[in-house]
Amino acid sequence: MFKKIFFALLVLPFLSCQSDDSEGYEPIDLNERLYAGGETTLFTVTSNAYRTPAPNLSAQDLAMHLLGDVDFESVFVTAPSSINQGLGPIFNNSSCISCHPRDGRAGFPTDMIARGGLLMRASIPGQDEHGGPLAAPGFGLQVQNQALFGYMPEARYDVTFTETTETLADGTVITLRKPGITLIEGYTAFPAGMMTSPRIGPPVFGLGLLEAIPEADILARQDISDNNGDGISGKANYVWDPHLGQTVIGRFGWKANTGTIRTQCAAAYVEDMGITNSIFHLETGHGQSNGSDGFPDDPELPDNILDQTVLYCRTLAVPAPRGIESRQVREGAAVFERIGCTDCHTPRQQSGHSQISAISNQVFYPYTDMLLHDMGEGLADNRPDFLADGREWKTRPLWGIGLTELVNGHTNFLHDGRARNLTEAILWHGGEGQRAKDKFKSLGKRDREALLAFLNSL
Repeated sequence: MFKKIFFALLVLPFLSCQSDDSEGYEPIDLNERLYAGGETTLFTVTSNAYRTPAPNLSAQDLAMHLLGDVDFESVFVTAPSSINQGLGPIFNNSSCISCHPRDGRAGFPTDMIARGGLLMRASIPGQDEHGGPLAAPGFGLQVQNQALFGYMPEARYDVTFTETTETLADGTVITLRKPGITLIEGYTAFPAGMMTSPRIGPPVFGLGLLEAIPEADILARQDISDNNGDGISGKANYVWDPHLGQTVIGRFGWKANTGTIRTQCAAAYVEDMGITNSIFHLETGHGQSNGSDGFPDDPELPDNILDQTVLYCRTLAVPAPRGIESRQVREGAAVFERIGCTDCHTPRQQSGHSQISAISNQVFYPYTDMLLHDMGEGLADNRPDFLADGREWKTRPLWGIGLTELVNGHTNFLHDGRARNLTEAILWHGGEGQRAKDKFKSLGKRDREALLAFLNSL
């Protein structure tokens, strides 16, 4: 009898610890999600995981993709030049790849003066004639912090960090840092009421699939008034597309503030590099004392280069998830679903018809609903962008996120790169993400590690 009682006294604390540490989530079968990009899925785990052409491209599309690859990596120089001319006179960087290293995610800059993947959007209160943000006088919609010799950049960037802490259920204390990025050394006075919002360049793979999701599918997930009472009230953004000359549903950018890949690429050429094109044919600093190079060569970017770059961004392969047979990963998928992450990070989407056959009618798993959500005051930039208010952000796709360190050598996440790992990124969730964050904080160590293992498998 004594031995039985002694054994029970030993076992009960162990069982108690197991109960506290795990909710006992039933693992989810992830086999159907193996083809994260449908037939565009790539199964090679290397530092080139984000920058490989989709394996199902036609010969013609592959040839054009490879030309676009060269364009994406091309470094622009000052005019006049026989190739790649037109940089500046004010700009943020000199190539696409510089803001999207290895077609992936830029890290938070270690030097605020040097060129990098950080840029600053700007506007003043009010709306333009199409309902978009109102350009800041003298600075436009984006602040260029670099300039050619003989010109002044619009401003320089500066940063200070504010730290806060979050305590998890097991007592683990996580320190969060919030960057306060400000403008200094303006070439002219900053206008009253100027609103700014920092952005870090995101990955560019899988964009063609996202562009091909039928609008009706995106709208079907809206719940603007939260009619089902789950605390999630996603909404679509609607934006003006200058190429199409009409208002379209927003799909790209941190606030879904751009509707098409073509306009996204053309805007990046002119705003990031000062390269005029057939969609944006005026220098980003047109009319400013520091904003015109004086050459009658606009548009500077030939249409065939823009076409190749656009197709390149549409047809990059999507990396496959890894380790999905692992019980820990499958349990983590169950935790991800149970605490409410899938309410916004919708696993499954399907593309409709596309002129590019490789991305037509594909079932894929990006983990985004493509909608705007109120993410709380902690992440707020307080700068509206079309229908997105200052607290709303588009749900970021999570596919490929676990390869960030392998591809880009860091684990900086969120719109301004503040999160230094996935745990910090989750703990910045507020607003509609607050409930999921609180459930994450209450997880035992085993379930928390399973959830992170699942995210790192994507």
